[in-house]
Amino acid sequence: MSKGAYIHKVLPGPPGSPLLLVLHGTGADENQLLGFGRELLPSATIVSPRGDVSEHGAARFFRRTGEGVYDMDDLARATSKMAGFVRAHTEAAKPSAVFGLGYSNGANVLASVVFAEPGLFDATALMHPLIPFEPQVQGSLAGRHVLITAGKRDPICPPNLTSRLEAYLRADGADVTVEWHDGGHEIRPNEIEAARRFFAPAPVAEGGN
Repeated sequence: MSKGAYIHKVLPGPPGSPLLLVLHGTGADENQLLGFGRELLPSATIVSPRGDVSEHGAARFFRRTGEGVYDMDDLARATSKMAGFVRAHTEAAKPSAVFGLGYSNGANVLASVVFAEPGLFDATALMHPLIPFEPQVQGSLAGRHVLITAGKRDPICPPNLTSRLEAYLRADGADVTVEWHDGGHEIRPNEIEAARRFFAPAPVAEGGN
């Protein structure tokens, strides 16, 4: 898979700096989290792809047939494509570490990549992910760091599914931090602060990437 597999933007960092992949939510584009990524990791190379699926004109990373009902074949396609995209940028940048941050649909495809290739990222921040299926982790998440942020009244992602995802990740050895707020699917200030703490200083997996 090539570095150009997705329409994307790059904010370059100095040689050897961390690489941060940021993945937008449904209906947004590669600009949604680009500045946020730079705020979180000022010296990193930030890579922000645009989802390659259109849902009534709204960009997404994989198809669904309804709210919370995923096209699992297309999720598998998207997972493989995104993993190849990340590998291509990692090989080109030769970063000190590889991090990921996704919101909503972006968090969902990022989580799926983590399940499929646990060694690809050193740390990932999943903001309001919805994983309605039982993950099949291809390996071990031991030494990997995961932040999950969620709303206790999120109409899109019920809190019980967030807690179930946390349990899955912990059971596979991940170091998991969860940040809740009392609202819904929106990103609130405490989540942003949790992401700042999570990435500064940025955690590195045992043994490096």
